[in-house]
Amino acid sequence: MLLFQKRFHEGLVSGSVTVTFRRWDKPHVKPGGRYRCHPIGVLQVDGIDRVRAADITDLDARRSGFASRDELVDYIRSGPGGELRDDSELFRVAFHHGGEEDRVDIALDDDLGPDDIEAIATRLARLDAKGAWTAATLSLIEKHPRVAASRLAAQLGRETLPFKVDVRKLKHLGLTQSFEVGYEVSPRGRAYRKATAGRRSPGGSKPSGRSPSKSAGSSSNRRPAR
Repeated sequence: MLLFQKRFHEGLVSGSVTVTFRRWDKPHVKPGGRYRCHPIGVLQVDGIDRVRAADITDLDARRSGFASRDELVDYIRSGPGGELRDDSELFRVAFHHGGEEDRVDIALDDDLGPDDIEAIATRLARLDAKGAWTAATLSLIEKHPRVAASRLAAQLGRETLPFKVDVRKLKHLGLTQSFEVGYEVSPRGRAYRKATAGRRSPGGSKPSGRSPSKSAGSSSNRRPAR
C-alpha cells in the first residue's frame, strides 16, 4: 500500500503527482507493482531509485505536488526519520494512477444484512480465540481516529508492531481503514458496531446470541502485550 494525505489525491488521479520520496530502510514497493491507495484506487510503480536528499530537484518537487524543492524538503524533514541532511538517503518512487478497479469496496459497504453480521462476528470470534482484543481495538480506533499506532498501542499496554499486525487483520475484514497517520473504523466497521451495540460483551466481539458462558469468558480476558 502507498499512503498519501488527502491533499494529494486530486493530483494522483489527474496525473500531476507522479513521484514520491520515502525514508524507508528498504524498498516497500517494486517496479510494476500495483498498490492500493485508499480511496482513489491503485497506484502502479514505474521505478524506484535510492537517492540523496541533495539530488532532489525542482522538477521532482513539482511532480511530488509541491511548489518548490524547499517546500518538498521541509515536508520530508517534518516526517519520521530524524534529521535530514544533504547526504541522507531516500527512495524516489515514480508511479502513475492505475485505475479504480482494485478499489477496496468492502470497507465502504455498510449495507449489512443478518448474514453479513453473523459472518463478521464469527471471524472476530476466531481472532479472539486466544484472548479477546478485537472489540477493544475497534473501540479505541473509533475514539481516537488518525492517531499514531504507537500511541494507540501504548493505551492498550501493547508493543507497536504486534498491534499494527492485529489492526491489519481487522482491515482485511473491511472494518478499518489506514491513513498516512493512524486508522479509522470504516463505514462497514461502524455499521457492524451499530448493529451489535448493546449485544457485545465489554471485551469480546460476538453478538450476545451465543451461550452466556462463552460471552462471560471472552469479556474477562484482555489480550496480553507481546
